[in-house]
Amino acid sequence: MSAQPVMLPQGWEARWDGQSQAYYYVDQSSGQSQWELPTAPSYGSPDAQTPVTAPPASAAPTAASPAAAPRAGRRHYPTAQIQQQLYGGYDQAQQPGLQAPMQAGFPDQQGGQQQQQPGGGGPAQYFTPAGMDGSLQQPGVQPPAGYAGQQAGAGPGLGPQFPQGQQPVDAMSNQFQQMNMGYKGPAQAGGAAAGGYEQKQLHPIHTVNLIGMQPDVSALDSPPPPYLIPPNAAVTQSPHVQPDPSYQRSTLATMPMTQSLLNKSKLPLALVMAPYRSFRESDGDMPVPVVEDSVIARCRRCRAYINPFVTFIEGGNRWKCCMCGLSNEVPQLFDWDQAAGKPADRWARKELNHSVVEFIAPTEYMVRPPQPPIYAFIIDVSQTAVQSGMVATAARTILENLDNLPNADKRTKIAIIAVSTSLHFFSLPPGSAEASMLVVPDLTDVFLPKPVDLLVNLNESRPAIESLLNRLSDMFQDSHIVGNALGSALQAAHQLIGKYGGKIIALTASLPTVGEGALKARDDPKLLGTSKENSLLNAASSFYKTFAIECSKQQVAVDMFLFSASYTDVATLSCLPRYTAGQTYLYPGFNASRSEDAIKFATEFGRVLSQPIGLEAVIRVRATRGIRMSAFHGNFFIRSTDLLALPVVPLDQNYVIELQLEDDLKSSTVVIQTAILHTTCYGERRIRVITQSMSTTDSIAELYASADQVAITSYLANKAVEKSMTSSLDDARSLVTNRLSEMLTVYKNQVTSSAGASAQLAVPDNLKLLPLLACGLVKHVGLREGASIPPDLRAYAQDLLTTLPTQSLVPYIHPRFYSLHNMPPEAGTIGEHGVILPPPMNLTSERLERHGLFLIEDGQNMFLWVGHEAVPRLVQDVFDLPAYADLTGGKFTLPQLDNPFSQRVNAIVAKTRELRRGVYRPHLYVVKSDAEPALRSWALSLLIEDRMDHMSSYAQYLTTVKNKVNGSS
Repeated sequence: MSAQPVMLPQGWEARWDGQSQAYYYVDQSSGQSQWELPTAPSYGSPDAQTPVTAPPASAAPTAASPAAAPRAGRRHYPTAQIQQQLYGGYDQAQQPGLQAPMQAGFPDQQGGQQQQQPGGGGPAQYFTPAGMDGSLQQPGVQPPAGYAGQQAGAGPGLGPQFPQGQQPVDAMSNQFQQMNMGYKGPAQAGGAAAGGYEQKQLHPIHTVNLIGMQPDVSALDSPPPPYLIPPNAAVTQSPHVQPDPSYQRSTLATMPMTQSLLNKSKLPLALVMAPYRSFRESDGDMPVPVVEDSVIARCRRCRAYINPFVTFIEGGNRWKCCMCGLSNEVPQLFDWDQAAGKPADRWARKELNHSVVEFIAPTEYMVRPPQPPIYAFIIDVSQTAVQSGMVATAARTILENLDNLPNADKRTKIAIIAVSTSLHFFSLPPGSAEASMLVVPDLTDVFLPKPVDLLVNLNESRPAIESLLNRLSDMFQDSHIVGNALGSALQAAHQLIGKYGGKIIALTASLPTVGEGALKARDDPKLLGTSKENSLLNAASSFYKTFAIECSKQQVAVDMFLFSASYTDVATLSCLPRYTAGQTYLYPGFNASRSEDAIKFATEFGRVLSQPIGLEAVIRVRATRGIRMSAFHGNFFIRSTDLLALPVVPLDQNYVIELQLEDDLKSSTVVIQTAILHTTCYGERRIRVITQSMSTTDSIAELYASADQVAITSYLANKAVEKSMTSSLDDARSLVTNRLSEMLTVYKNQVTSSAGASAQLAVPDNLKLLPLLACGLVKHVGLREGASIPPDLRAYAQDLLTTLPTQSLVPYIHPRFYSLHNMPPEAGTIGEHGVILPPPMNLTSERLERHGLFLIEDGQNMFLWVGHEAVPRLVQDVFDLPAYADLTGGKFTLPQLDNPFSQRVNAIVAKTRELRRGVYRPHLYVVKSDAEPALRSWALSLLIEDRMDHMSSYAQYLTTVKNKVNGSS
């Protein structure tokens, strides 16, 4: 009797008839039986389940023991058979709880007679899930490329044909081996690595020599190395089982199996994430899928959320955790469509098809009812703030954005406090058309002058709020008070909103000099450029850090908007956002009479006010057993060893989490999952879950081939900023260069196997721009050598280095450089994906031409460089001026002129301003090549491939790295 395994459609079972010595088939929902082999699934009542009857051992000597009867009330998913038939490697001994495929040799029975296969003793044909209708087949599951499921001669819906006498499992495995999939058949598995997964080079590795090679800057936009995992690692073959890099990416796309291998490689292992990433249709973003039925399946032991990488066992009634391996019950309603009131297709569930999903959390995930969005505005009304126009601009921006504040459920609350050397509270009673001011001069023992009407509902007190904002600037127009009690105002705002939580938005145009947390100017020029300069980058007062931690406990975040032409002590005041998950914004030399200043601040402030935010959030990262989180970088407070507290989750803020291996990894893949429990600004408690899977390796070459140069740069930026605060700026720069040199030394010695000194600098192709990014990092204003960088600018730059998402961080470290006067004809016109930008150029002044027009931008500032021999026609077309001599450098607003070149240049500038995620609107500066030495030097400092002051050029930097590599060989 020949052997032929057959997979039955859903809802059918095979029973043995001893009298006729043949199988018959039973519809589990109706109880009806037939001799014909069923080809379509049966959708019956989910309560109708029939025990499985096993054939006698003598009749089926090769069949596995029968599966246990599925439990009543559950749909029976032949999950293991689906995966094994699709991908091979079926091992009945490893799945004792699953019904074995039917033994071959029992084709359809007609009247008790066996019907022979067409072709007599030819190759047998097999049913596969791909050939069956209904939910037995997982939607989207397609055979891999080259899969032999539809060979010539196979009928519709029939699987591959195997040579007679060859086991189908072995044939499947051999097919995958022929396709270089890297899997071994059962007979070979003894020599494979853990999990039966053959260790081989997943990512191709190509070595390039950087010496003498001009960097290809266009490759900075290339995607990171892919996460290559076995094709059966996910329960569905959805294209969305791995997260988009803008959500989460790892410095390595494969996981080392041991910590000793990781240490030996000198590569960093860290996650770089922006879990609350903004949604931009222009970038092709997909909305985050939301699981709305409140069915949340979690592992009982490690508390991981169900995801595409779990395994269903016992006929689909249980699932095996992909992190700790524990078997868990599948929730009863997991296969039920609550909205339609009927059984649902499990394989279509969002959490099994998407790596990034959001669950609507039930009440057990809430400590208290969801808080409303609350905004407490602290506005500096000292003489400096009023005269600069900050107060008027801020009040007008708040007024214009009242309708844009998150307020869908009409619960949003607002408070406004003005501060100089006294605190000015405003009573905004509901229904009143006017606001009344209450002044508190006591700054040491702050109290609220009124128990009600200071924090009010936006809708109920709208007339009073609008009246106050219209008059606020005029109320203090004649003020000559010099002084700012910011610390006391912060304490008052905390008293107002502390019991609810929310966001304090502080706008100050002068250094806080009175009241709690008073500061003194400490920007001593003698310290700049010395080993003691790092003292200016640390907080001068413990008050702000202590206050920030207290705010974090009460779910209060702080955003700082700093405006000053003089020293503001950004390093100290940025402690507030750093520990409360806020953000710092700096506007040096702000003057609202310059339209460029007013537009930039109003645009960014308006975006901050209108963007959706997550409230009272916690972030926890879980991983496969043996992996632990060892260090955290970003704006948050670490509440416990692995729990990050964020009173507010702002859009597009970046976090870096370092990983370590506590134990050796045995499996062929690992899974890392980030969970963000938060309240939306619309009053809904949600859990955003980001899951990614990585293959493991014991090969250093594979680690280097899978390294992500952008993620490594983000990691190095955070480590360098941390080092600059604890040690010195020189040590921070050395850290970047030394870490780079160590990596390339290991690559040279262990991967390329070239011993001794070399005239080349060998790097893997996927890391060929890492030295350029490292060079840009050590020459960045946040870290560069020099005695002319104001401490406020350096501290603000460091804030950005540690919070910008990778999409914005890369141009901030390596600016973009375009030639506009001779750009291609399609540049500046509308293409398939919007405005077409010119090709980026290398950052060297060799590309500047005396008659040219160039754009240099880093996401924070834009420089329009005009050569001193620019022809009058170019100046006329772009600036509407007769000649170069009539052009004035500095902040500039481009005129919209009625000529094609002006329209193209304006389109490129506008596209650049909206190119990246975030609220920032870069200033545009016009730089004349023969004037304004300070502005000219600032623009040229962005050309990082050139030599600058005491800092080496990119070519010299490569030589330094090469010498370190050769010295360590």
